[in-house]
Amino acid sequence: MELWLPMDSYERQHRYKYEAMYHALRDAIHAGTLAGGTRLPSTRELARQYEMSRGSVAQVYDMLLADGYVKAYRGKGTFVTDTLTEQEQLGQEAVIQLSPWGERVSLLNTQIQRDTRSAIEQDSSLINFHVHRMPIEHFPQAEWKSALAAVHRSDRREQSGVAGDLELREAIASHLRWTRGIQADASQIVLFSGSMQGITLLTQLLIPEGAAVVLENPGYQGIAQAVKSCGGTIIPAEVDTGGIIPQSWEAQTLFVTPTRQFPTGAVLGLDRRRAILEWASERNAVIIEDDYDSEFRWGGRPIEPLKVLDREQRVIYVGSFSQTMIASFRLGYVVLPPSLVKPLLAAKTLYEPVPSAILEQRALAKFMARGGYLRHLRRLTRLYGDRHAFFVSEMERELPEPFIMQPGDAGLHIYATWKGDISSYRRFKALAREEGVIYRDAVRYRLTPGPPAVCFGFAHLEKEEIQEGIRRMRLAWEKCTFSFR
Repeated sequence: MELWLPMDSYERQHRYKYEAMYHALRDAIHAGTLAGGTRLPSTRELARQYEMSRGSVAQVYDMLLADGYVKAYRGKGTFVTDTLTEQEQLGQEAVIQLSPWGERVSLLNTQIQRDTRSAIEQDSSLINFHVHRMPIEHFPQAEWKSALAAVHRSDRREQSGVAGDLELREAIASHLRWTRGIQADASQIVLFSGSMQGITLLTQLLIPEGAAVVLENPGYQGIAQAVKSCGGTIIPAEVDTGGIIPQSWEAQTLFVTPTRQFPTGAVLGLDRRRAILEWASERNAVIIEDDYDSEFRWGGRPIEPLKVLDREQRVIYVGSFSQTMIASFRLGYVVLPPSLVKPLLAAKTLYEPVPSAILEQRALAKFMARGGYLRHLRRLTRLYGDRHAFFVSEMERELPEPFIMQPGDAGLHIYATWKGDISSYRRFKALAREEGVIYRDAVRYRLTPGPPAVCFGFAHLEKEEIQEGIRRMRLAWEKCTFSFR
């Protein structure tokens, strides 16, 4: 299947080839050249046609998927979205569609899409502070290819069970003992095609229809949609600068991100951790601890997961490689209390009796055993920590007036609240777009209405781009006719 794209013109506008392809495909979808329902070529076909790596094309498809332009169906392919959901009010929740495999598709509202397109048309050197997956040039391709080649050369013929490759589960158990202090056996670890597949299956297994479930507010909206899809009733739990605020919730299930709260970045203190565990003990409740965004830590002491403090086997720990591996590699895992291993495996067998991407699982096990994964994390931690510090210092120097930042000690984005009201925020955002800067509204992560807030992604940007983006936001601020005390 041949697909013609005007790549030459886009490559002149964008630094990296994968960025050029993303914008070429996205604009073709906007223009109607690629109509809703159109099946896109496979990543292999498109990589061959445009002389790119398959991983780069997979990253493009992941970006389109995350922005709601395409849908992916296992075994069928990737298709242009038929209808982009329209939501006219800022703060209305974006629609999340969950496939049976737990993959998430974020359908951005039409106004945001128009905003993005407008900014690109006005300035081809758009500075995009949206949170992105790891740029492919930050990944040790040679080491990864060596691990893949070693797996291909091996004579292993045994079938992996539904839990996933045993060697990789053993490597993850060792990694968690070393980096998180979690004492878990490989038999307690189950692998999934992304952490959301695991979370979705857990909701189906643990939450009866109509049961109350406590979710952080703000929090990751994919979890909220998973709970709704199985008939659960959501209890919003407010979050402050110290993380989730413990209450005597009338529920038996809690989803929480204690090590780095998503999206605020707040770290849950020891007193609150203990209070949550006490609540779970009193209620005979289960806690699902999502450690999605804390692999990269450049400040403060290492934070113990709730799983480490759990003495009653009430905590299910969820981890992911989505922020540390190439975009085409989708792998998550859960660490289960022993009593839940058999029920979850029985449920997983119904969906995925044979584990997917088993060669990649074995390659990752080898990559970790050789020490390549930890070296990779150390390199990225130094790089991203430097960019984090640079972003914070530049914002404090150039743009201290409109935002209250919550920098944190880890993660790939910075959460900031707007000091003014919604109308002043909208005005600033429009002026920033005119200057060629876009960023993600954090209001989409709220379960209830709340004040304007922003997530600034920085890890994918060079220092020069960060500095230029902040300079442009400063110009936008200077055009505003209001001020904050």
